[in-house]
Amino acid sequence: MTEQFDFISIKKKANVHFNGASISHAIEFKDGTKKTLGVILPSKEPLTFKTHLAERIEIISGECSVQIGHAPDIKIYKSGESFQISAHSQFKIKTSEVLDYVCHFE
Repeated sequence: MTEQFDFISIKKKANVHFNGASISHAIEFKDGTKKTLGVILPSKEPLTFKTHLAERIEIISGECSVQIGHAPDIKIYKSGESFQISAHSQFKIKTSEVLDYVCHFE
């Protein structure tokens, strides 16, 4: 896992969801690759995100519990780990600490 991204374009306006519990910025690389770089704040209830494209969520710092699609199992992910969500699906995520992440669109 690299510490930084070089030579990117970043959208100045933040994507704010769930009354500020999730905040991210869209970034684009020279080759056209797009990602979001964001933070999820602790919440009492899981946040539900719907996907249009396949995504890989890379946890930069923190720990979270994730339920992908309608699967009954909930898995824990920590700093340095990632999970994948297929296109046209959803996932629920909950954290009790500040969670830094990168969303890779695949």
